[in-house]
Amino acid sequence: MANAGGTRVPDTVAPSRGSPPTGTRSTARELLAAGVGVESPAERFRGEILRLLDGLRAKGLSREDAVAALFPTTVLPQSTYNDVVTALVSGAHLLFFGPSGAGKTSLAKGLWDLFPKGAWVIVGCPVLDHPLSVCDPAVAQRHPPCPICQRRFAADNDVSRFDPARVDPASVPAEYVRLREGFGFARLQGSSEVFPDHLTGNINLRKLEEVGDPMSPLVLEPGKLLQANRGLLLVDEIGKLPLGTQNVLLQALQEGTVTPSKSRESFPGSFVAICTSNLSDLDNINDPLSDRLTSLHVGFNPHHAENRRIVDLARRAGDLPYVPEVLIDGGVRVIEAWRLRMSDDNPDIGEVGSNRTLLDVAARTAAIAELAGHPLATPADLRAGLAHAMRGRIRARSGDSFNQNEKRVAEFLDRHTEAALKRSAGVYWCRFFTGRLKESTPEGEAVVAEGRRLRGDAELQQKVARGEPLFPKFQQFVAYVAERERIAPPAEPLAAALHTFGLLDEFSLFSCGGGEGDDELPL
Repeated sequence: MANAGGTRVPDTVAPSRGSPPTGTRSTARELLAAGVGVESPAERFRGEILRLLDGLRAKGLSREDAVAALFPTTVLPQSTYNDVVTALVSGAHLLFFGPSGAGKTSLAKGLWDLFPKGAWVIVGCPVLDHPLSVCDPAVAQRHPPCPICQRRFAADNDVSRFDPARVDPASVPAEYVRLREGFGFARLQGSSEVFPDHLTGNINLRKLEEVGDPMSPLVLEPGKLLQANRGLLLVDEIGKLPLGTQNVLLQALQEGTVTPSKSRESFPGSFVAICTSNLSDLDNINDPLSDRLTSLHVGFNPHHAENRRIVDLARRAGDLPYVPEVLIDGGVRVIEAWRLRMSDDNPDIGEVGSNRTLLDVAARTAAIAELAGHPLATPADLRAGLAHAMRGRIRARSGDSFNQNEKRVAEFLDRHTEAALKRSAGVYWCRFFTGRLKESTPEGEAVVAEGRRLRGDAELQQKVARGEPLFPKFQQFVAYVAERERIAPPAEPLAAALHTFGLLDEFSLFSCGGGEGDDELPL
């Protein structure tokens, strides 16, 4: 077996020997000799998930931890991960539905990251037919080749004479490729302007000039369903597709084939479909199509620790200015309070409590602090950042309705921001008091006394910043803040600790009497 550069590679390419390098060249005969099997996209996905889970379990992870580890870029309830994996292992197509901004699209995109990318294809096939589909009758029956490959390997290029039993496997060129967008992966954004041709394909005018027959499959430029063949199709907001377009997708899910309106023949359209829908669009999905999809609800995380993980992952992934932990946590709690008290059914404010808003708050708070000339963000900056992020998610249908909803957000923030900050400050102090001071009241009182003295004396602060061995009790708090919040320039650990101490002094009263130590906020 030779790769693209002509170098010989071992003839044995059985799965037990691992995958060959991308670009490896071979023939269908060598693949047959090596025992390479042909699986549907659903079967390949199932095998990859089980393989990954076995590897994670072998490393000592529990079953639930192993399932969650398959989705490193999303933070959702464990039950959601369990449902997704169960459905995929069973071979199902999926429909994620739930409130806007809950993470449906992120989860769907994460499944493409999980999907096995390596595949043997016929060299030159526009829809990535498997090499054995044109020369092995059993494979051809289960995975019919496209009409282009049928002509290519038929006697005298007469499609009516195509017979896989008569095709010499040595004449079928094969290549090991990595699936990518347009070749094994396609993404479709639902809207009323997505017509059937977007899914099936259009005529390539250059090919039409060469072939001359507008009904020939040779002139077809593959649409989204054909681009997804042998891989994965992601349909965002499927309920926004016109019914005629939905019916084209239905044929592919039912039969694994696609029949373009401008072609006499059908093409293979075998893929795993991952679809998303907001709650308001569910009724627009026609019943036969809905029956082909396994519906899984994707809602907001009910646990504070999980919502914090969403924010923390995003902040670690980006180069964002430092915002004190107490303010970040307080902002998360305000959004959680909104979700509990406001209905998702109102489309005008359905996005206000979304994960997108959750991620916006810290960035808006930092921007407002910078514009105000504040070295470190303040509670007032957080209040303004919350208002800016939440107001920006109101759907503006009219000036009056926007103003009413803007007023609703402002009134909500007036009622809930201070309470959220008190809770966050209390948790922060109790974590330090319990974890570092081992619940020693004298130690806690000493830290508070030194902190209050140091906050009001700029000269003493300069001495501590120069490294003079002063205020040893408060230095424990400085070290805690620096370690926990990963202080980065231009913020300085001492300044950040003093600022955080001021927030605790204002909102927590350095008390652990309200059960703050039982909060789910992780360390």
